[in-house]
Amino acid sequence: MEKLKLAVYWASSCGGCDIALVELGEHLLELAQLADIVFWPCATDGKYSDVEAMEDGSIDLTLFNGAIRTDHDRHLAELLRAKSRLLVAFGSCATEGCIPSLSNIRGAAYALQRASIDNLTSDNPDGIVPCAEYVVPEGKLSLPALESRVHTLQQIVPVDYSIPGCPPHHDQVWRAISQIIAGELPARGATIGADPRTVCDQCPRTRTGRIHVSRFLRVHEGEPAPDTCLLEQGYLCAGPATRAGCGALCIGANMPCRGCYGPPEGVADQGAALLGAVTAGLEAKSDGEIRAALESIADPVGTFYRFSLAASILHTLGSDGEGPNQSCVASQEDRP
Repeated sequence: MEKLKLAVYWASSCGGCDIALVELGEHLLELAQLADIVFWPCATDGKYSDVEAMEDGSIDLTLFNGAIRTDHDRHLAELLRAKSRLLVAFGSCATEGCIPSLSNIRGAAYALQRASIDNLTSDNPDGIVPCAEYVVPEGKLSLPALESRVHTLQQIVPVDYSIPGCPPHHDQVWRAISQIIAGELPARGATIGADPRTVCDQCPRTRTGRIHVSRFLRVHEGEPAPDTCLLEQGYLCAGPATRAGCGALCIGANMPCRGCYGPPEGVADQGAALLGAVTAGLEAKSDGEIRAALESIADPVGTFYRFSLAASILHTLGSDGEGPNQSCVASQEDRP
C-alpha cells in the first residue's frame, strides 16, 4: 500500500498541538509505517519553496494547527489548502480561534501596543513597536504583519474536517488519523475523533440542575467538593456547552471545564450557550440577585469565550480594517 503523504503546520498557537502528535507514543511507529512526512517545520527540515513546488492536491493530509493572525499565516493556509487533498483544522486555535483571538476584543493595534509598550515587563522608553519591514544597509528585513483580527482556519479557506481540543487528546488524535487512513470518514465539514455529547454527559458528579449561589468563585478562592457539580458550587464550569472527547480530564482533577473542545453538535455559539445554561439554572429571589451573581464573574468575555471568540457571533468586536503594521517600513535612520 502506498504511504500517505502527511503535512503538519503550526500557525499562531502555542505549539501544544505539535506536542499532542509526539504524545501518540507507540502509535508514532504505526504512523511512520503508514505515512511519509512531507512537511513539518517543527520536526523536520524543509523550506516553504519545497511546498510551493509541489503539485496541487499532492499532500494527502495536512493537520493545520493555529489561528490565522498574520499575513504569513494566511499565505500558508491558502498554500496548504491548494496542495492538500484533506485539510484538517487541528486543535482549538484553528477550529475556534482560542486564546489568540481574545485580542479581537480590543483589536490588533491595541494588542501590539500592549505587548510592546504598555506592560510592566518591557523596557522600551522610546516606544518602539515591531515593523513589518526594516531597512538595513544589507537590504530589507521583514516580519509577518499582524492582520486586523484573528480568524479561524475555516474563515480563510475551506476546511474538510476538524479535530478540537487545546490540545487534542492524543487518543482522540489517533482515532481521527485512523479514520482518515481507513477511509471511514463522515461527510466533509464534520468534527472527527471527538464525542458529539457534552462534557456534562461524561461527568460523574451529582447535579440537581439548580445553582444556589450569590456569587461565582474563581478557582483560587476555595476547594470544590469532589462529588458535586462544580457549576452548582459556584465555579464556572463550561461543561454544559462543551463537546466531550477529552475524558473530562479537568473535572477529574477537581477543576472546572474551561471549554477547550468547543461547542457540541448543534450549538453555534459556545459562549451564548454557556451563559444560557448559567442563567437558566441560577436560583434567586429577584432579578437583582441574578444580576449581582452574574456581575461577580470576572472577565465575562474571556470566561465565556475563552476558546471560541473568533468563531462566535462576537468575532468582529475589534477593528476590521487594515492591520496595525501592514505598511510600516522603518530604517536605521528612523531610530532615536
